Amino acid sequence: MTQSVNSLQLTFENKVVVVTGAGHGIGRSICKEFARRGAYVAATDILDGPLSDTKHEVEEVVASAGASSKIHTYTTDLTQADQSDHLVEQVIKDFQKIDILVNVAGGVVGQVHQPIENVTDEQWESILKVNLNTCFYMVRAVAPYMKEKQYGRIVNISSGAGRSSSLTGIQAYTSAKAGQIGFTRQMARELGKYGITVNNVAPGFVLSNPSTQKQWEAMSPTEQEQLKESISLKRLGEPEDIAYPVLFFASDFARYVSGQIISADGGLQLF
Repeated sequence: MTQSVNSLQLTFENKVVVVTGAGHGIGRSICKEFARRGAYVAATDILDGPLSDTKHEVEEVVASAGASSKIHTYTTDLTQADQSDHLVEQVIKDFQKIDILVNVAGGVVGQVHQPIENVTDEQWESILKVNLNTCFYMVRAVAPYMKEKQYGRIVNISSGAGRSSSLTGIQAYTSAKAGQIGFTRQMARELGKYGITVNNVAPGFVLSNPSTQKQWEAMSPTEQEQLKESISLKRLGEPEDIAYPVLFFASDFARYVSGQIISADGGLQLF
């Protein structure tokens, strides 16, 4: 039976949430927002250090909110299919289920704009691996468990680049994020009959990790100002600005929403 509308709340008590790319800004913020609303958070990234910081920061937020939460961190190279499978198996072992998957892992792998004729095969493939392959591996790994429970929420983090073009001119990044958006729609179509929704948040430019900081610093002061002026709200995004629409998609408020994209970009792309 469909849940009563009067009982809907933005709470995630006893939900198990897997967040990839949890070591830096956006992923870390998503972990915090779920944890403070009662979720058990399985945070994973490829780096040990940032994950330790993430766990400590999330635990501090939860303690200050007077809530209880169990935070586990996992160091995983999600560009390797077998490691993605092992991660999901371990989370199931630790928590007995996965209710929500948020695919944040991605980025430009330290790259900045260069003419297409100078882009190497390795540069192209490295960005596709971390942005598109990781998303595919994780959805493939969690799908059987969500199907068994007849419930699931999957939220993929793409980019405004995938809807239009890259503001910083990185061709592979635009292509990978566009592919991820297409993958989101296809999975929404396939998984809906199992009670699983699949949606997408497309952030604008957010200074949230070393790669985006490098991109920002590669711009001239004039280019930086032009970017901010092109945004309706006249500011860059903050990690929390991306976390909030993720919470919506993962909540019961979005129980009849699937295959959709929210552009969290301050009104940069008005379509």
